[in-house]
Amino acid sequence: MSRTKGLVTYLLISFGVTWTVEITARLMGFSLANPLVQILSLGWIAPAAAAFIVRRWVTREGFADAGLALRMRTAWRHYLAAWLGPLAFTVAAVGVAAALGLWQPTLAPLNDLIPGLPWWAFLAVLMLVVPLLAPVYWGEEFGWTSYLRLRIFPGRPLAATLATGLIWAVWHYPLAFLGYIEFGNVALGLLVWTVSFLCQEIILTWLRLRSGSIWTTSVAHAGNNMTLSFLTGIVLGGTIDATVNIAIMTAPMVVVAGWILLSGRYEAQPPTTAERKPETRSVRPGNGVRAEADLRNASPRSDQYLPIVDSTRAGRLFNEGRDAFATRHRAPGWR
Repeated sequence: MSRTKGLVTYLLISFGVTWTVEITARLMGFSLANPLVQILSLGWIAPAAAAFIVRRWVTREGFADAGLALRMRTAWRHYLAAWLGPLAFTVAAVGVAAALGLWQPTLAPLNDLIPGLPWWAFLAVLMLVVPLLAPVYWGEEFGWTSYLRLRIFPGRPLAATLATGLIWAVWHYPLAFLGYIEFGNVALGLLVWTVSFLCQEIILTWLRLRSGSIWTTSVAHAGNNMTLSFLTGIVLGGTIDATVNIAIMTAPMVVVAGWILLSGRYEAQPPTTAERKPETRSVRPGNGVRAEADLRNASPRSDQYLPIVDSTRAGRLFNEGRDAFATRHRAPGWR
């Protein structure tokens, strides 16, 4: 019941706040295609705020499984993949467009973005900016990938990922009617857009599971928007429809998402901190009998101890002797 209440509260806040902000901004005459308007509208932070409110006050489950630690030392490969992956997708996407005859290879549009700045210098600056924008995209990832995906279908990672991707796509749907993106055929455009979000969520979930940090997915999300979407939009946007553009961007992601699913990457995930088995401590009594003490419920400042149960006679004798010794010699703070 608590999980359902948390999910409902999360979705109401995420959808309600974001859609209200987007519609209000549009009615006030602002263009949602303007990146500055997108950031200042703060609609992107609604999923993070919703997840925080639910974790802190609704379900009171805390943040142990939220993946807030950076884990730079152990997850540097995943950070590298999150940073460079969108650029690789961009190269693959324009390659698909060229192979289909939809684009004549030229980088002239990139040379024209900033007068006097060659395309390679612009690309270098853009790649440096991507990690700096990760905190902005953290808002969505903390909500969708690190809360909703964990709670919607517990124990069923694939179903949870697909459901999260679908809900995440629907959350974006009003943008197709508010000037952010224009589809020639809205129904077809939304369908292709939804497939794109599903593939993205599969990849983002894999990064989250393998790295143990929500920050890898935040970097990847920033790269998706600022590298893949932006560059393909500039290079291809003037020649093809928005639906075709998204389909081309999605093509390489379909390949990677398919590899993740078919290779069983979700099933092979390492346990998160919340899923690891409770710590055990081995005790070797003087008679050589080995026993295991489960420390899961041990209080760090308690002067109590957990009984060690052993079915053998030697183990029972050891426990009795230990209890007698503890009764006579226990001091304040002893554990």
